[in-house]
Amino acid sequence: MDATDSPLDWVLTMAPYRRDAEHLEALLAQNGLPVRRAEGVEELTALLEQGPGVLVATHEALNPKVLEVIRRHLIDQPEWSEMPLVILLDRAVPQARVRAELSAAWPRSRQLYYQRPVTTLELLSGIQSILLARLRQRDIRDRIEREIELRRELNHRVKNILASISSIFQMTRRRAVSLDEFADDFAGRLAALANVHSAVFQADGEAVEFSSVVELTFSPYRVRGTDRLVFTGPTVLLRPDAATTLALCLHELATNALKYGALSAPEGRVSLQWSVSQEADLLSLEWVESGGPPVSEPSRSGYGTRYIRSALSSQFGTPPVILFHPQGLRCIVSGPLSRVSPTQPEV
Repeated sequence: MDATDSPLDWVLTMAPYRRDAEHLEALLAQNGLPVRRAEGVEELTALLEQGPGVLVATHEALNPKVLEVIRRHLIDQPEWSEMPLVILLDRAVPQARVRAELSAAWPRSRQLYYQRPVTTLELLSGIQSILLARLRQRDIRDRIEREIELRRELNHRVKNILASISSIFQMTRRRAVSLDEFADDFAGRLAALANVHSAVFQADGEAVEFSSVVELTFSPYRVRGTDRLVFTGPTVLLRPDAATTLALCLHELATNALKYGALSAPEGRVSLQWSVSQEADLLSLEWVESGGPPVSEPSRSGYGTRYIRSALSSQFGTPPVILFHPQGLRCIVSGPLSRVSPTQPEV
């Protein structure tokens, strides 16, 4: 049986006499335990590096070189690991002396001894119990690795959040003409950042639907009972970093529409549409304002426009087209879906 066919770890066996080795290997394999046999020191070293669940050896195989190879492996084990050692002792050997010598050679290791001849049921039950305990060790390993990865991810995200806040603060401060304006703009941008992180958290940090990001970002600008701000498009999953970038861009567009554009007039409307071209694997977004005051291109770009151009260019790989039509502002951008969406597994 191949070790990959079983949820349990595989068994490494070592016996110096071919008859004992073949019998032990056949006994384990016939009872569903993945097994590999080491016939020398070099093969033992190579197989130990592959991480067996347990080593089963006759005491005759434990010469000084073998003892040293096993000792080094036990020392080099990761902290989560405790590979048990099952030793099959001949009835004629001085068992107390052998146990004392092996305990001295492998201090603080888990050793189990069976006197030969041992019944099949007794040996199999012992090895299976060991492998189940070994399986729990690997579960602990997986949890430790997951926790380490989560800590790294948390550290990375906190750094990104702090960098975003610092950037928002500096650029808002440079363009503010009063403390009240600065406070309002800065608070609104932080709220947009918080909203999208809420969406990412609800999606368990893996991916978040674009429509959820849009809904959260637009919610502060909507008036109940009206359809002044509408959006439509197919389901698109975004990576957390892309979701944050797009949410902040949409927030800037909505803020601008509220101050100067379509949302500043009672009859004004904003439409956001996105589409995916299956042939070219392109994601296209279009922001269209209408019904607001006449629009003219400003003499200089404000924070919002500069941020939108920079952020969308970086995210999509191509700069957005921002048109200051008299009828209303338009912002159009498109780029490879793979730049914003999680990598899809190959089928």
